[in-house]
Amino acid sequence: MRTAILTAVLLAAAALAVPAAAAPEHGRQHVLVFSKTAGFRHDSIEDGIAAIEKLGHRHGFTVESTEDSKVFTDARLRRYDAVVWLSTTGDVLDPAQQGAFERYVRGGGGFMGVHAAADTEYDWPFYGELVGAYFTSHPEIQPATVLVEDRHHDSTAHLPERWDRTDEWYNYATNPRGAVHVLASLDEASYDPGDGAMGDHPIAWCHTIDDGRAFYTGGGHTRESFGDPAFLRHLLGGIRTATGLRPC
Repeated sequence: MRTAILTAVLLAAAALAVPAAAAPEHGRQHVLVFSKTAGFRHDSIEDGIAAIEKLGHRHGFTVESTEDSKVFTDARLRRYDAVVWLSTTGDVLDPAQQGAFERYVRGGGGFMGVHAAADTEYDWPFYGELVGAYFTSHPEIQPATVLVEDRHHDSTAHLPERWDRTDEWYNYATNPRGAVHVLASLDEASYDPGDGAMGDHPIAWCHTIDDGRAFYTGGGHTRESFGDPAFLRHLLGGIRTATGLRPC
């Protein structure tokens, strides 16, 4: 009888120990950085990948990077909590890959677009909805003032109300305000926006699509961006939003 009781106790203890040991890995977020280009290629892409890898190491999420669009299958995408489109350009997915990514996002996956992610997949309506707005033009790289509209979001709470930084500032074909939650916009009086001036000029936003999450920031053209602590903290908040750790 004692042997039977001891065996039962040991089995129960072992059963309780397994979930406890597995919990840290189970809770870790997994991020894929996708940086395939079929048009202009930014020389800051490698800096961006390295910066996101460092963020993952410091903040407890895993990072994989690829330019192979063959990873866009239902089975492969299921491994990730979010996919970061890092300055992608042009038509980078075929129809089957597009279908897999749309199912992934609508089913609860996350998307984060950085800079030229808005210069990607112009003929794919779902992607246009996902990224929020398409790129049309940009002036020369120059300093500008970013107006932080949401002082509580994880990607902008650390920033001053007026955030002065240098980057390549995109003009967009449409104003996404009303369809997305705008986090920050550009003060067009603080720089020369060129012929594509928008007036009301969102530059970072987030939103949801069905059960999925989307975050976009227009910053990140320059290599220096990925050495700027304020911009890196902005990216971290975007990743946390895309993975579902923080709300939009």
